[in-house]
Amino acid sequence: WTCRDDCKYQCMWTTVGLYQAEGYRVPQFHGKWPFVRVLCFEEPASALASLLNGMACLLMLLRYRSTVPRQSPMYHTINAFSLVSLNAWFWSTVFHTRDTYLTEKMDYFCATAVILYSIYLCCVRTLGLRRPGVSSMVGVLLILAFTSHVSYLTFVSFDYGYNMAANATIGMVNLLWWLCWCWQNRRTLPYWWKCGQVVLLLHGLALLELLDFPPLFWVLDAHAVWHLSTIPVHFLFY
Repeated sequence: WTCRDDCKYQCMWTTVGLYQAEGYRVPQFHGKWPFVRVLCFEEPASALASLLNGMACLLMLLRYRSTVPRQSPMYHTINAFSLVSLNAWFWSTVFHTRDTYLTEKMDYFCATAVILYSIYLCCVRTLGLRRPGVSSMVGVLLILAFTSHVSYLTFVSFDYGYNMAANATIGMVNLLWWLCWCWQNRRTLPYWWKCGQVVLLLHGLALLELLDFPPLFWVLDAHAVWHLSTIPVHFLFY
């Protein structure tokens, strides 16, 4: 911690004490609730939850690699998706440990990469196995979309509202595409309900973040609860 960072942290808690002493509601500071610093972790609950998500993803990826033959049509696509997800959870852990200009951008951009790759995964699974050209075209479009998204947020304006709207839109496309495929294959694929449950849980649990309550014990907030709730979904997905 630099002297400046530590000064900001101590000043924040002095301000929180004054608000509480006068009976006022504690506000957010620069868009974030005040969190008690634990060791090197700025947001200990969210950092731990992100780490556990990454560990669950890694555990199931290793199990997938040891169980599924490399000749399986989806083997390499799933491996790539898992690596993109692991990268996102790594940066999520880093960001919640230490909030800086770089770690914030990496957390946001890597999360968007996961959502976009989810659409590519969906395309390969639903169309690409029979029409590889279609999935290749979709992949190129998604890369262009990601490049444009990152460029705008980096060089034009880091607009939090736009970023949330863009990710929500991409997420809805992913959700509806998977659900339509599940419904069409409900009579032929015995595991269709698992796929439907995974996408519904992932999008439904994201609504927990809308609660946005002051952290319990200045540690556990809605964002941490959301990340903790997604840990079991990895096992169902794989």
